[in-house]
Order: sequence, then structure tokens, then C-alpha cells
Amino acid sequence: MKVILLFAMVAVFAVSAFSQTADDKVFKVVGYNVENLFDCVDDSLTNDAEFLPGGMRGWNYEKYQRKLNNIGRVITAIGGWNPPAVIGLCEVESRKCLYDLTRNSGLKNLNYRFVHHESPDLRGVDVALLYRPDKFKVLNERPLSIHFPDAPNSKTRDLLYVSGQVPTGDTLHVFVCHFPSRLGGELESEDKRLFVASVLRHAVDSIYKLCIAPNILIMGDFNDYPDNESMKTVLGARVPDENTTPGFLYNMMYDFHKNGKGTHKQAGEWGALDQMIVTGALLNTKNKFSLSPSDVHIFDAEFLLETDEKGLGKKPFRTYVGMKYNGGFADHLPVYADFKYQ
Repeated sequence: MKVILLFAMVAVFAVSAFSQTADDKVFKVVGYNVENLFDCVDDSLTNDAEFLPGGMRGWNYEKYQRKLNNIGRVITAIGGWNPPAVIGLCEVESRKCLYDLTRNSGLKNLNYRFVHHESPDLRGVDVALLYRPDKFKVLNERPLSIHFPDAPNSKTRDLLYVSGQVPTGDTLHVFVCHFPSRLGGELESEDKRLFVASVLRHAVDSIYKLCIAPNILIMGDFNDYPDNESMKTVLGARVPDENTTPGFLYNMMYDFHKNGKGTHKQAGEWGALDQMIVTGALLNTKNKFSLSPSDVHIFDAEFLLETDEKGLGKKPFRTYVGMKYNGGFADHLPVYADFKYQ
């Protein structure tokens, strides 16, 4: 009996050790539009009045802390025993928000660092990158400013570029994006997204000039779908297939979009506005650092959803519905990808 028990204990330990080793070889990436993460401090350079204590939305420190805790809960739930190595965030107001998120929420013991630059967005919302320095060693970072040639007074958030060294020693080039919204109509605002896509494409091409088969990851909220012109034609993000090549970009959200799944719900329809796009080099599983299309997911845990009373099924459990405080997480669901390395 003792021999059987000992054998069982050894077997359990072996399985646990194998699982831990396998888990350690996963480089998890998350993209998440967190819906208006505003601090409670007045920024005289931006229009943040509605998200100040006493403002029209009734924002306050208690709601701010709840928002931080909610975001931390999402990220830790996605990671489980293996916290995400890199997290791209959209709709973050300030460095203070990022400091509070990484130091005063459920993420406080995970040693996250962040990259952020203030952008000229009128409301003050930017993109940012969180990263674990033990998994991603930052080599270079800079904002990519957007200057619309036909509307020089029109402002939008910058794109963020960060390159870093992953555990294999390879360089991963990361772009975090939040394209101009569809406010005012999809067609009326399309030109701006087409232009931002051209700026992003130019930045991608500049990396290709330096490296034949670079590892490039593009993520964020594009306010367009995988088959819209900005993504398909201007950026040139293709449908992943068995014949991927290093010289092209591939949109990991095509199948989700084709099957009616998404990260955002508008007028009762789900849409994949939040996407992850990679170069063909990252889809080559013979490489030391790679991604399989089956390892890209929309995180749709039950606690992130609520009943869609006007439509069918569920919808994202938002922080605000219109001007009404709803107490939820965000109006978008996160996307995550499990890169494998050897």
C-alpha cells in the first residue's frame, strides 16, 4: 500500500513539474481596451473634466480604485499561474494610472513595469505597455505621432512602438494602437483610420528594411474589422493559412470575425475591433519563439459579461452605459495570445 501511495505521489509530482515547465515556456500577451481609465487629478492640458470628482460622470477615488482592481482582476485571471509577459492597454489617461495599476491593485506583487507617452488626444487617453522585466527586456521605445495632412488641427492618440528581448534572445517588435473612433459615422471617419494605418505600415516597412524576417506584433483597438480597408489593404494584414511567409502580416482575428465573434458589441452585433497581427516569422513553429493561430483567444469569462436586455445573449459588463455608472469592467473584451518558446 505504501509503495502504491509513493508511486502515486511521484506521478503527481512529475505531472505538476511537467505542467509547470510547459507553463514556463509560454510568453503570454494581452491586448485590452480598458474603457476610460482616468485618474482623479485635473490635467490642465486635456479635456478630462467629466472624469474629475464633482464632474458630470460622478467619478471619484472610490470608483477609480474599483476600476484599477477590476483591471487587475482581469489580467490575473487571464494569466493564472503564468502572469502575462506583455500587456497592451488602450484608453489610459496618465502615468499615475499606470503606477497605481501596477502598485495599488491586484498586480502589485507581479513586478510590472510600463511604457507610456503623453499624446495629443484631446481627452488625454493614450495607449501604454505593461511588461514583466524578467520576460521582456526593453531595448527601444518611442511614440509614433499622427499628423493628418488634410486636417492639421485634428488630434488623435499616438501609436506606441516598443522593442524588447524575449527569453530566447530574439527581438520582438511591438506596436500598441488605438485608431480613431467611428464617432460621426464609419464612412465619415474612415479616412483617418486609413491614414493611421499608412503610418503604421510605414513603421513596419522600416523594420523590414533592417531585418528580413522580423518578429513583429501589432495589437490594440483598431475601430475597424479585419476585412476593412485600413486593415486588409493599407496595413496588408492577411488571413492566416498554411502558406505563411515571413514577409507578410497576418491578422489572428479573421476567424473570430468570420464566425461572428468579437470583443465589442454594437447594436446587438459582436465585432472584432480588438486585434492581434503578427509577421509570418512568428507563425513558423520551427523558430525558437512562435505562435499558433489556435493559441489566440478572446477572454470572455462570465464575470466580464452581463445580460443584453435590448438584444440577445450577453454583452460586455461596462464601467459606464452612456452617462450612467454601471460599475463593470470595460466595453471591450481582452484578447490574448500564448506564444511558445524553446
